Amino acid sequence: MKCAAALILSALGMASAFVPASNTLSTTSLNACQSRETTLSSPDTTEIGQMWDPLGLSELGSDETIAWFRHSEVKHGRIAMAAFVGWWAVGAGLRLPGELAYGLDFASIPSKGLEAWDAVPGWGKAQLLLFAGLIEFHDELFFSKRGTHYLKGGVPGKNMVPGLYDPLGLSKNKSEEALKRGRDSEIKNGRLAMIGVAGLYAAATVDGSVPLQPPC
Repeated sequence: MKCAAALILSALGMASAFVPASNTLSTTSLNACQSRETTLSSPDTTEIGQMWDPLGLSELGSDETIAWFRHSEVKHGRIAMAAFVGWWAVGAGLRLPGELAYGLDFASIPSKGLEAWDAVPGWGKAQLLLFAGLIEFHDELFFSKRGTHYLKGGVPGKNMVPGLYDPLGLSKNKSEEALKRGRDSEIKNGRLAMIGVAGLYAAATVDGSVPLQPPC
């Protein structure tokens, strides 16, 4: 009897060794954030030969921290690129037809960036901020519902809001190598745009702060 009980317990122990452990390992691997080495491997360092990080920010926190840094960097880069183009377009005299608001024609908007922003009615500014907030909310929502979240193994910086980025599907048939080059270029151009917008703002608020920069 004792021998039979020992055999049963042994069999149960062997069975339990195969089922739960594999499930736990699978769940852990599926939810793992990509490593900081993978995140920091992009973009390439063709220009200066090494990663430029004088403050050591890339050594802070965990893999999730670095993934969040990269996701934020890509988003801010996109906003900066749009802001730089908008600032340039207004300064170049380009205007949309019609009215920005009741009694306010686009043609009457000042050519200097901050003055143009001041001319936008308060409700218009509120709409812009609300729209940006909705994009941010739905980006996180769709990351969790339609793909793998960037803190759980997904790609940091990938836009998940349908129709917002590449609505014509131009990148659909590109190779993985071409997509990687595009991501590298986007990050680099975003960084330049952030510097550019900071320069425009400084030139607009502090006279002579940016050498050779005309009034903007």
